[in-house]
Amino acid sequence: MTAKVALVLYPKFHILDLSILSVLGLANHYAPGAYEVDIVSMQGGLVHSMSGVGIDTKPFAEQHYDTVIVASMPGVPSACPGMLERLQAAARDARRVAGICTAAFILAEAGLLDGRSATTHWGFAETLAQRFPKVQVVPDKIFIRDGTIWSSAGMTAGLDLVLGLVEADLGHDVTRQICKMMVLYHRRSGGQSQFSLLAEIDPKQERIRRVLTFIKDNLREPLSVQQLADHVSWSPRHFSRAFQAETGMTPAKAIEKLRVEAAKALIDSGHASASRIAAMTGFGDDERMRRAFQRVLGESPQTLVRSAQADKVSVVR
Repeated sequence: MTAKVALVLYPKFHILDLSILSVLGLANHYAPGAYEVDIVSMQGGLVHSMSGVGIDTKPFAEQHYDTVIVASMPGVPSACPGMLERLQAAARDARRVAGICTAAFILAEAGLLDGRSATTHWGFAETLAQRFPKVQVVPDKIFIRDGTIWSSAGMTAGLDLVLGLVEADLGHDVTRQICKMMVLYHRRSGGQSQFSLLAEIDPKQERIRRVLTFIKDNLREPLSVQQLADHVSWSPRHFSRAFQAETGMTPAKAIEKLRVEAAKALIDSGHASASRIAAMTGFGDDERMRRAFQRVLGESPQTLVRSAQADKVSVVR
């Protein structure tokens, strides 16, 4: 049976959100007739994106949609006239409603997130929590499913959300084929973090940036201070001082955090063997990895493996 999907656009919507149509189109390639998509807006007609590109839309009329996905907009959006009532009616009738990035504000304004967990772009999470105290805002997730309501982090996380929707409908084999065709490394699980250490650290010195990239690319190696210093032609003493001044942490602590980040990404993508993950990320053994996870995340790898497996079961349901 074909599932009818509405993608709801607002003026100045992020055009990147249209990339989800490629996911649904490829889903139809691998599972013919799976989806029928309407691009809609409250009034219908031409809607211009933030980049100025206009998209023709149908009116968001009172008809049955299996899935309603609200696109994102710059800044903190407010619902246009009639939108809240239409979304409330759609939520009663549709199998699920989803919001990409800042669209979480629209869903929250409609009351659809009351008492539910939700996420949005990390830069707007605190504002969402303050403005809508009934919403359990989880800022450090790629996407969240709470019952029939789905929400995602910013920008490209909308792809992960829609891949999650497709996997719930058509199974892992189809989403794997879609990711392969779209040259995506893998579908990020909902529980994966929005943040990365390399994105948070912004050293001014080019040599420190080079060292951080070298660490990330060689996590399996022992990575001594001498080796890192040699990579940028500094003495170990000068390197250690410069590294800590630029990053706020010792080289050993940065290596540990990058290894934990890489190991957690493997867990989130479905790897369940602690020994294998420890070997792949340079920890060497399970116990050393467990201690590092406790220091950095406050949780053991085994706890995160169970959580990732539970997330996958939830999506399949």
